[in-house]
Parts: sequence; structure tokens; C-alpha cells
Amino acid sequence: MARAHRPSSHRPSKGREAARARRFTPLRRALKVPVWADLGLRLAAAVALVMIVVLIHWFDRDGLIDNHDGHVSFLDVVYFTMISITTTGFGDIAPISPRARLVEAIIVTPIRFAVIFIFVGAAYNFIIKRSWEKFRMARIQDKLSDHVVVLGFGISGSEAVTELIERGTDPHCIVVMDTKPDRLAQAEAMGCNVIEADATRDEHLMAVRIREARTVLVSAGRDDASILIVLTVRHLAPEVPISVVVRAADNEILARQAGADNVINPVRFTGLLLAGSAQGAHIADYLADLASVSGRVQLVERPVRPEEIGKPLSALATGGQGLRIYRGGTPWGFWDPQAAALQPGDIVVEIRPTDAPAESDEEIAG
Repeated sequence: MARAHRPSSHRPSKGREAARARRFTPLRRALKVPVWADLGLRLAAAVALVMIVVLIHWFDRDGLIDNHDGHVSFLDVVYFTMISITTTGFGDIAPISPRARLVEAIIVTPIRFAVIFIFVGAAYNFIIKRSWEKFRMARIQDKLSDHVVVLGFGISGSEAVTELIERGTDPHCIVVMDTKPDRLAQAEAMGCNVIEADATRDEHLMAVRIREARTVLVSAGRDDASILIVLTVRHLAPEVPISVVVRAADNEILARQAGADNVINPVRFTGLLLAGSAQGAHIADYLADLASVSGRVQLVERPVRPEEIGKPLSALATGGQGLRIYRGGTPWGFWDPQAAALQPGDIVVEIRPTDAPAESDEEIAG
């Protein structure tokens, strides 16, 4: 059973070019390898470099002098290697031959810098960087409210985000979740918040404050994945409107049963355009005009205004052409008797010129 659509609002437009020029720090990025595996690789690389220096010093031990007993053992070589790499330098063991000093200058010194960089890099990644990213993520989360969550940034998801920005939605009010970094880089370049995560996991959806979202757009690329995401979102956010893209006709019912308010089938819509073009040269063109904000006309969905209550759908205060009302979740066309008198709580769908001024922040360009 379809859920009643809840009206929502748009943020003021900041301009397309300015919006796309802004960048936003990702909420969180997934590691390609586990944390401990990454740390283990760094430690292994550092140990390997140290062992190389130990071997170099051992084979060139005749160029070293031990001021304590005059004999350089393997333990002395290990000891000298460690104090040399860490730049401690007690002076009890030192290179005296020209070759040993050349080895220290040309081979050991670069290795010393490499070991230091490995440990500094590890400290940055595991302490400084993570703490900074957590701090930035917490600040972003604090500001997330009445935002649009886009789950899946493939062809449909990217087109939806582009159209939302074109219609005046602030990119900072859009959160894009996907598992592919290249897609997220594209969304981030548009100014959106991005998070590399699996949209079927509760903790990932909670990280983007799914309960406080204005609406959720689902386009996972596969019907089974999209329906599972809808189920997860509906479980966490019972009142948030959900729109989902499915490609198989028999999955439309499943998507609605999962909790989707709007189910969009691009294959069916393409078929409608093709059928319309077969019956007239301009029908498909007009439908595409309606669907895009760049056209001459646009569909607008909004709550009924107080001054319109009691009037027919054909006499809207905005001057638009009324097409349909939603009353209690049931649609009624302009030809139905129910459209003869608008009532409080009605949702109006009308056609307006694209350049017509918006009447209120609660309207949604359809």
C-alpha cells in the first residue's frame, strides 16, 4: 500500500556554478585494507629496511670501531644500526673507514629518512588524520537536517542530484552514499556531502541521520539491492518519504510493500515516451519538457493554500493549471467531483511556467 506523500521544502538556490565550485569534506571513507593490516604492512616495511641496514653494517664491519672493547660483534652491529637509524649517536661505535662513511651517507641516511617517514605517516593516518576526520564528520552530522539522502550514485542517482541542484537545492543539503570512490569524487565535486558505505547497513544510514532527512532517493542499480535498501530505510525512518528506481515491472509491487512512497520504472517511462512519439510528433517532447527544470514548463507539487480552500482545482491562486489533488493519499484528477472544491490538507499538482516565481518554501518542483 502506497504511503501518503509528505510535502517538503527546498533551500534557496546559490547558483549552479557557485554550487559546483564548492567542495565538501566526506563524512567518512572506507579503508581498502583493515586498519591492523595497514599498520602491519607499515611495520613490516620498517623492519625490512632496518634488516637491510644491519646486513650492510655487518658486511662492512671492518670499517667500524668499537671504542669499548675494539671488537664489533653482530650484537654491536644491531645496536649501532638502531642508534644510527634513530639518530641517537652515543659515539661508542663509529664508522672510521672512508667506505663505511660513504655507506652511511649514501645508503643508510636515505633508509633512515624512509623509516622515519613510515612511522610519521603511520602516526598521521592512525592518530592525527582519523581524529581530524572524526571531528569534521561530527560537525557535518550536527548540521544535517531536512536534507536529501541519495543512496546510489549511478546514472539515475547522478542525474537526480544534477536536477536537484538545477532546481535550487543547496548541494550542502544533499548526502550521497555509494561504495565506489570515483562516483563519490564526482558527487563531491558537485558540492555534496559524500560517504563511502553500504546503504543496506543500519549504522551507515544512521551516520547520515536518516531519520532527519527530508526525502530519500534510492537507485542502487539492481532491483534486489534497491528493495533491500528501502526496507532498511523504512525500518530506521518510518516517516521519511522514499523514492526508488526499479527496472522490472513485477518488482514495483515489492518496492511499495517494502515501504517506498514513489516507485519509478525508467523502462516503463521510456516506453511511454516511445508510444507518445508514435502518436504525435510533440508528445514526447512535451513530457521531457515537464520532467526537466530546463524546459519551459514544470510540474509543481505543493500543499493547498488557505485562500484556495473551497475553490475548484481550476482556480488556483498561483495561476497555474491544476492537474490533480491528493486527498488522504488518494489521487483525484481535475475531472473528478472531488476536485470541485479544495479542502484543507490537500496536495495540489499543477503545471506552471518555469520562470514563474515560487510561492513558498514548501513547494516541490516535480
